[in-house]
Amino acid sequence: MTETLRWRKSSFSGGGDGNTCVEIADLHTRIAIRDSKAPSQGTLTIPVGSFDALVQSLKRATI
Repeated sequence: MTETLRWRKSSFSGGGDGNTCVEIADLHTRIAIRDSKAPSQGTLTIPVGSFDALVQSLKRATI
């Protein structure tokens, strides 16, 4: 069975049509990530814990 992913963009997406960011989808134990400008070009998946650590690291880097 193939599940349709619910992709979402960051609330910080840039102006215009809002496609200057990445999109993520929750796969329960993993997070799928893709480029919103080229969604059919591939998807990266990483464990939820690693994604959370990445987000926290990025938040600290932008302060």
